[in-house]
Amino acid sequence: MGRIADECGARLGRPLEVLDLGGGTGGVAVPLAEAGHHVTVVDPSPDALASLGRRASEAGIVDRITAVQGDGDTLGAVLAGRRVDLACCHGTLEFVDDPAATLRAVAEALEEGGVLSLLVSGRLSVVFAKAIAGEFGQARAALVDPSGRWGNTDPLPRRFDVEQLETLLADAGFTDVRVRGTNILGHLVPASLVDSEADRVALAELDELLVSGPGREFLRTLGNALHVVARRG
Repeated sequence: MGRIADECGARLGRPLEVLDLGGGTGGVAVPLAEAGHHVTVVDPSPDALASLGRRASEAGIVDRITAVQGDGDTLGAVLAGRRVDLACCHGTLEFVDDPAATLRAVAEALEEGGVLSLLVSGRLSVVFAKAIAGEFGQARAALVDPSGRWGNTDPLPRRFDVEQLETLLADAGFTDVRVRGTNILGHLVPASLVDSEADRVALAELDELLVSGPGREFLRTLGNALHVVARRG
């Protein structure tokens, strides 16, 4: 997020107004506020927002974080007509009632030309993970289920394909959509084989090489998470 915020800030020549939808305890918001931006965190959990308040106080950035209990349906009331430069929606779209409506609300909250950072769970990654684990029925279910779920006990309400995301974003009025798969190999490698910081760094570097090489764009679809950067209008 830091790089995206830096690029937006450099373009505008000032600190950013940021919306963090589903921002919880401030994993995204606190570093952005520490960098000088003002962040409005909208989250349905009062416990998460209380934790965010404590973190903001400890970091001395209370004046740059506004915490509001709510969700995508209440963004209009929360912002009261105010527009933001950057919207973050990380790990949230999987849980909302209507992803299309949430993306439309986020688009409405952005200034023309404003940037969205969207992070969601990818469907194909769980298909591969289940197949490698020998759970072929669950792998097939995740592949064919409209929501990308592998069964009734799947903890996620939905997962996304790249094409599905591109359609949702286009319908909401976003352009210049760039999708990048992250953690392509990390979720497939047994934890017992990644037991040091050097191992984690090597695995992250391998992931980076996988998606950055020419002709490997298709590998973005295999990310455990799909990171989207898009522009409104």
